[in-house]
Amino acid sequence: MRINRLFDIINYQIATYDKDVALAQKVMGEWKGYSSKDVKFIVDNLGLAFLSAGIKTGEKVAIISENRPEWNFIDLALQQIGAISVPMYPTISAEDYKYIFEHADVKMAFVGSEEIFGKAKIATEQNKIQIMSFDKLPQCTHWEEFMNTGESGNLADLDSLKEQVKSDDLFTIIYTSGTTGRPKGVMLSHRNIIHNLLAVEDRLIVPKGTSKALSFLPLCHIYERTGSFCFMYMGISIYYAESMEKIGDNLKEIQPHVFNTVPRLLEKVYDKIVSKGYELTGLKKSLFFWALNLGLKFEPNKSQGFWYDLQLNIANKIIFSKWREALGGNILQINSGASALQPRLARVFWSAGIPVCEGYGLTETSPVVAVSICNLKDMRIGYVGKLVKEVQVQIAEDGEILVKGPNVMQGYYKQPEMTADAIQNGWFHTGDIGEIHDGGYLKITDRKKEMFKTSGGKYIAPQPMENKFKESSLIEQLIVVGENKNYPAALIVPSFDGLKDYCRHKDIPYTNDAEMIQKPDILEKFEREIEQLNKYFGKWEQVKKFTLLPQPWGIETGELTPTMKLKRKVIHTKFAKEIEELYS
Repeated sequence: MRINRLFDIINYQIATYDKDVALAQKVMGEWKGYSSKDVKFIVDNLGLAFLSAGIKTGEKVAIISENRPEWNFIDLALQQIGAISVPMYPTISAEDYKYIFEHADVKMAFVGSEEIFGKAKIATEQNKIQIMSFDKLPQCTHWEEFMNTGESGNLADLDSLKEQVKSDDLFTIIYTSGTTGRPKGVMLSHRNIIHNLLAVEDRLIVPKGTSKALSFLPLCHIYERTGSFCFMYMGISIYYAESMEKIGDNLKEIQPHVFNTVPRLLEKVYDKIVSKGYELTGLKKSLFFWALNLGLKFEPNKSQGFWYDLQLNIANKIIFSKWREALGGNILQINSGASALQPRLARVFWSAGIPVCEGYGLTETSPVVAVSICNLKDMRIGYVGKLVKEVQVQIAEDGEILVKGPNVMQGYYKQPEMTADAIQNGWFHTGDIGEIHDGGYLKITDRKKEMFKTSGGKYIAPQPMENKFKESSLIEQLIVVGENKNYPAALIVPSFDGLKDYCRHKDIPYTNDAEMIQKPDILEKFEREIEQLNKYFGKWEQVKKFTLLPQPWGIETGELTPTMKLKRKVIHTKFAKEIEELYS
C-alpha cells in the first residue's frame, strides 16, 4: 500500500500490523491504549466534526498541548479534510499565542490543560477563535463532545475530501521557536514528511510491528512529530510519558525499545548516574569509576585489543547492566537531535550497550538531513551520520551547509522575501557550519550567526567550546562571550548537584547555591576546571574570565528555546552588567 498523504498511515497500519496499542497515555494511574482501529474511528469522526463546524480546506487550526493521543487525533483529522494544523509550544507566552493566531489566521484551537486554556483565552480576547480542550474544563467544549457532533455526518463526504488531498499539499505550519526575534512559520507538505519518514526507516534497527517507543519531546516540534509518523508507519507502539519528571518511572514501566531525545536530557541522565557513583564507597565506588573510565575511552568502530574488550565485558556485567535496567532493560536505539551531543556521552553510552545515534536537521528540512547508522562498524562519534537518501548537501565557500531534496520546506508563511533569502537556486541555506568527511560523514562545527570576532580579528566558534566545557561535572550551562572584546569570557551556571558532590568529597560545608559560588575555594576550583579545559583550544580561544550565576537558565525564564538551545541575544541582554564586568 502506497503512502501519499500522512493520514494514509492509519489504513497502512491497520492493513500491515493492526496494532492492539497504537497510541497510549497514562490516565488515573493506568495506561490507556488505543488500537489502530480505534485511531481510525476517532479520526474519521473528528474529520466529520470539523466539517460540521464549518472548517474548510486550507483553514488553520491550532494544537497547543503536552504530548497525548488526542494531539495525533486532531492532527490526522485535519489532514483528511485538507485543513492545516498549526502546532504551538505549551510553554510559550500568551503574547506569542496571539501573534501566531493572528499571523496564521487560526480559526479554532485545541488546548491540553487549564493553564494553556488560560493563556489561549487571553490571546483570543480580540478575535473570535473557538477553543476546545483535551482535559475536561468547565469553561470550554471537551474534544469528545466536539467529536460526537460528527457522528451524524456522512463518511462518503469525508472520503471525497480525502481523495482531493495531494502529496504536495500543505499540511502544517510550524512556527520555529527561534533564538532571536519573532518566530517564522515553516510550511511543510505531506510529501516533505513522507520522504523523511521513509528515508530514516532503514536507520531504525528496532523490529517493526512489535516494538515500543516512549515519547516525551514536544510533538509540536518537527523532530518528534516526524518521529511519531515514522513509528506509526513501522508499527511501533507509542507511549506518551506523563511528564519530564516521570520519564525515569515510565521507562521502567513501559520498557521501550526506542526513544528520541535531545542531548540536554542525556547529559542529565549521565550526571545523575555519575552523582550516584560518587555516593558509593569502597570497592563499589572503585569499580564504578573503573567502568566509567573504560567507557570514556570507547571507540565503536575500532578494535582496542583483547585486554580492553575483556575488561569492558566485565564492566558491562557488573556496572553497565544497571544503567540499561534504569532505561527499562530493552533499549535498542536512542536517537539524539536538535543540538550537538558531547562525544564523551556517545562513547560511554555505546560502551554500556546503549546505542545513541546522533542526527542533524532543521524544521525547514522536515527535519532529517543526516543520521547515524546504528551499528558499531558504521558509527562515527563526533559526526551526525550520513546523509539520508535523496538529500544532497553542499558546503559553501564560507563553510555553510546547503541542503537540497524533497524534504526542504515550501517556504515561510507570508514571508516571500525571507523564503527567497533562505532558498537560493533550490538550495536551502541552513545557517550551520559543517564539513563532509571521508565516507560521506557530516560534521557540524558551529552556527554561522553565532560565530564572532574578537577585537584582535580572531574568529571564535562558541558551540564546540561550550560543549567541551560542559563535560565538567561542575558545569550545567555555559555561554562563551567576547564579540569585539580582546578575549573570550564565559557566563557559567554551575551544576549544583555536582558542586554538592565536590563539597562532600572535600568536607566543605554547603550552605546555599548563591553563597557557595562566592566562596574563594569554590571559585579556585572553577578556575582549575576552566584552565584544564582551555588546553583543548588555541590561545586566542581560551576563556580568560568567567562569572558564576546562581540560577539555571530555562524556557519559562526566556534564556532557552523550547528545544533547550541558548537564546544568545536574550542572555546578552539580561546579563549585560555581568558581561561588562568581565571586561572592566
